[in-house]
Amino acid sequence: MLAAGVGALLGLTQASRWIGRHGARRTAAVCGCSYALLLSCLLLAPGFVAVLALLAAFGVATSVFDVAINTEAAQLELRNGKPLMSGMHGMFSLGGMVGATGGAAAIAAGMAAQHHLTLVAAAMALTIALSSRWMLPKEATAFPHAGEGFRLPRGTLAVLGLLAALGLIAEGAIYDWSVLYLEQELGTVQQEAALAYGSFSAAMALARFGGDAMRARFAPAVLLRGRALLAAASMTLVLVTSDPWIALAGFAGVGVGFANVVPVLFAASARVPGVEPAQGIAAVSAAAYLGFMAGPPVIGFLAQISSLTAALYLVVAFAAALAASARYTGSA
Repeated sequence: MLAAGVGALLGLTQASRWIGRHGARRTAAVCGCSYALLLSCLLLAPGFVAVLALLAAFGVATSVFDVAINTEAAQLELRNGKPLMSGMHGMFSLGGMVGATGGAAAIAAGMAAQHHLTLVAAAMALTIALSSRWMLPKEATAFPHAGEGFRLPRGTLAVLGLLAALGLIAEGAIYDWSVLYLEQELGTVQQEAALAYGSFSAAMALARFGGDAMRARFAPAVLLRGRALLAAASMTLVLVTSDPWIALAGFAGVGVGFANVVPVLFAASARVPGVEPAQGIAAVSAAAYLGFMAGPPVIGFLAQISSLTAALYLVVAFAAALAASARYTGSA
């Protein structure tokens, strides 16, 4: 996982340069098909070093693909004059749920792991190759000073990057620790505890599909502030209740609360004056990746020196910080 994370960060330093030269469409097509191919090769690697190399390359391809499609979404918003980013991220959430369901079905059917990966990779590559034909032409997302490449976040972009890191630290904590929290702290059986991840993910996906309508109605700062406060209140409910079912409802509330954090921040980073959309999104994505990788071990460390309940109050604190800093995303 560390190799993939390092590869992702390396890719983010080059993403805006490649998009600037080749446009989001070609970059997304090449990197998307590349990471599908790399996925199919993971179990065929002859040794540990080869696995690390494949994972690093997978991280590069995935992160550049992410920036390319988010740049495309930002340009589509500008062209259409209406919010679209949340719906795009809703499809990401839906894809994760479909992938998890498909994986479970493959295991239940006794399908070999390599056959499953090959089938998934082929479907991914075909979908990406066909759908990229309808993306915007090169000139819509390329820019003349592409050689400047990655920019370290400064000013407003730095604040947006910090907020993205806080949001992804909190989100990663829920992904990695919610099930264990219900098992260890509330004594829930494993089958019921697994619903924590499901309730969080499903609520996030649904909220993202409705997020663009909310973004059209409310200013970015107002929406982010309201959703972050909902996340803080819902996580507090999770941590103070002794009823597992109330905790599950709380995790769903956290999912709704964090659903629009990344879409709002990515859309804001694409509108920073003097910064190309691809450069802004790459910079904020780098901070988000760091946060997502740092979140679970930070929570684990705090849980070791105190308790998991105490450690998860960090999610409440970060949600409150997002609410307090929401003004940096747009009109308050």
